[in-house]
Formats: sequence, structure tokens, C-alpha cells
Amino acid sequence: NIGQRIEVEYQESRQREAMLKTALEETKAEFDRLNARSFEYKALKQEADTDKKLYEELVRKIKEAGINASFQNSSIRLADAARPALRPVFPNLKLNVLLALLLSAVLAMGVAVVADMLDHTVRDPEQIQRVFQTHVIGSLPTVRSWNTRRLPAAGNGAAARTLIQVGQSERTARFEEAIRTLRDSILLADVDHRPRTLLFTSANPREGKSTTTAHLAIAHALQERRTLLIDCDLRRPSIHGRFGLTAEEGMSTLIQQGGGEWRAMVRSVPEYPELDILPAGPASRRAADRLGEVLEKILDEAVRDYDLIVIDAPPLLGFAEPLQIAALVDGVVVVTLAGQTHCNAVASVMSSLKRLKANVIGIALNEVHSQVSSRYYYYGSYSEKYHRYYSPKQG
Repeated sequence: NIGQRIEVEYQESRQREAMLKTALEETKAEFDRLNARSFEYKALKQEADTDKKLYEELVRKIKEAGINASFQNSSIRLADAARPALRPVFPNLKLNVLLALLLSAVLAMGVAVVADMLDHTVRDPEQIQRVFQTHVIGSLPTVRSWNTRRLPAAGNGAAARTLIQVGQSERTARFEEAIRTLRDSILLADVDHRPRTLLFTSANPREGKSTTTAHLAIAHALQERRTLLIDCDLRRPSIHGRFGLTAEEGMSTLIQQGGGEWRAMVRSVPEYPELDILPAGPASRRAADRLGEVLEKILDEAVRDYDLIVIDAPPLLGFAEPLQIAALVDGVVVVTLAGQTHCNAVASVMSSLKRLKANVIGIALNEVHSQVSSRYYYYGSYSEKYHRYYSPKQG
């Protein structure tokens, strides 16, 4: 019986414990619900307080607006309607146009002065004489088509023409007259000591030295004077192409052979009976190192047969051949491009020639036009008028 009672009491205690546990869980769930309701209440209360403050602020502003409206004076009336002025106050066209012209003139002068200060290219004879202490012995007008134009080909007897007949346009005729002027400036400067051998070079490539050399040789040959044109630009020879000759043999061949009979390699041009040409031959850089020795022998022998020997050499800056030739000839002519060749390049060329004590006859200014030099008016405009005046009448 005691054991049964103990068992019964144990079961009852287990039941009470289960009931207490259930009651505890229910109490905890109820506490969680109350806690959530508390947070929800606080949020709603805060939102209500905010709305209340906003409402009170709106009510205050409405009252202030009503008070301010009570002080407004409603006795204002329109006295006169606004009308546009008879004349515009702004802009003042006359004043603006005058200021625009004045400012544009000042700006244009400023730009011109600055551009002139920043321009360090060779431009006009006065500048060359002032900076380099030498003379401009010729100004050649711009005739771009002559740079790559082939002269009358050898063997083409039907194409025999004088230098004037080579170009039919006025620009070409002016170029030919400029070549004649250059020729006379060189040969007549000192009648008692005329140069027999001339070197034409430049500071940089593509400045027109080969074109100038070829046409000056033609101009001299047309005076019925024996002329020899030697192409010493062994790196990029071009003289033979201008006369339609071949470049199979020439100066480079003589140099590689260690000399020889140079007269056998001289080519004649039927169109110009007094002109002989010694081509450069195949392009060769190695032959350029021994050019001076072979050329000196040729010049010593050629001066007995020719009145003038004209030599085309590569650009002086960067190549040694022009310096070797300059030490052998009677005079050197430097060809420069007007408005393109930098003064520093010309100064370097003149300095190198003066160190060799070479006879620098002067500078030939190539491709001169009115936009480059104001002095072109004398060289270009007068020439145009004279050409039109003296040109033969048609019909």
C-alpha cells in the first residue's frame, strides 16, 4: 500500500509539473505578445506625436497668414500701363560695331606680331643679310609642278626647246627669268674672277636644290657656253631622271673603280648641245667617303674644257660630301625654302662652310610668294606685269 501511494503521488507530481510547464509557456507567450504590442504602441504613439506637431505648425502658419492678410492695403490702383521705349536702350549697334572693329584690329596686330616673333624660318632678303651676313643672290617663285617634272629627254629631237619654251604658263616663265637672274648674280658679281666651279647644296632635303641646279646649268648652256652638270648626290641621285638619262654608270662607278676616264661616262643632251651631264650612277653610300679625291681630279681636268661646272650635292646637314666638295669649288650657293627652312639650320650650314673657309656666294631663296615675304612684291608683282607686257600677242 505504501508503494502504491508513493506511485500515485509521483504521478500526481508529474501531472502538476506538466501543468506548471504548460502554464509557464502560456505566460511566456502572453508576455511576448504584450511586449510586441508595447513596441507597436510606442511606434503609433510616436507617429501620432509627429502628426500632432505638424498639425499644430500648420495651424500656427494659417493664423500668421490670416494676421498678415489683415494688414494688407487694398487701395492700390493701376495708374498707367507700361509701354515699350521708342529706341532700344541695349544693344547700341553703332558703339558695338565700332568697338568690334577696334578690338579686331588690335587683336589682328597682336596676332601678327606674335606670329612674326614665333616664326624662326627664313623669309626675306633683309632678314638673311641681317642674321647671316650674306646676300640673297636670287629669289625663285613658287612653281610646284617643276619639282618632279622631267626636262626634255635625251634623244628626243622633236622636243628640242629653249628654256623659255619648256614652260608655257606665266609662273613657269617667271621661274625661268628668276633662274637667269640667279645665273647673272653669280657670274657677274666679280667679272675678273668668275667662278668656274659651283656647288649647290641646302640645309635639308626637298628644298629645290636639284631643280635649281639643273635649270641654272641649262640657262648657262643656252648662252652657248660649255657647261658640265655633275650629280654628286650619291645617296638619292635625281639629275639623270630630269633629263631622261640612265643611271647605270656615273660618279659612284668611278669611285668604286678608284678613278678612271670620267669623260667616257659623260652624257650629252641633244636639246642643249653645250650641256654635258655626269650622272651620279647607282646609289651608293660607301662611294660617298671617297668622293673628294675623285672629284678633285675631275675638276682639274674639266675646267680646261668647260666654261662652268655645276655640282649638285646632298643636303649639308647630316652628310659629309658637301663639305668635301665645298673645299674644292670656287663658290657655294645654299638653296633654302622661304617660310619653311629654319634659321638655325641655315646658321649651322653657314657656320660649317665658314669654318672650311669656303667661298659662299650667297643664298638662293626658293618658293617665294607674297604670303611669305612682303619683298615678294618687287620680285613677283613687277615680274608678272613685265611678262604680260612683253609677252607676244596672240592672233
